[in-house]
Amino acid sequence: MKSSWNTRLRVGLAVGAAAIAIPLTAATASAAPPPGDGWIPVGAEKYPSKAECEAKELPNAQANGYHEVWCDDSKEIMPIFNR
Repeated sequence: MKSSWNTRLRVGLAVGAAAIAIPLTAATASAAPPPGDGWIPVGAEKYPSKAECEAKELPNAQANGYHEVWCDDSKEIMPIFNR
């Protein structure tokens, strides 16, 4: 009887850990910036800030059927991605 409870406890802990780990890893994967999860490179432009780049590029992205813009501000001329 004792080993049955130990087995149940171990299985319960493993299932609980998996239930927590799976959503955490899935959330970070879906939030990944380009080149992950559906981002399409559309060009590059020089902007004073990432926020200005994304604000000015959004109407163009929406006109082409996309709903998000991501500008890579790690470069002076920012690569622009849409999805």
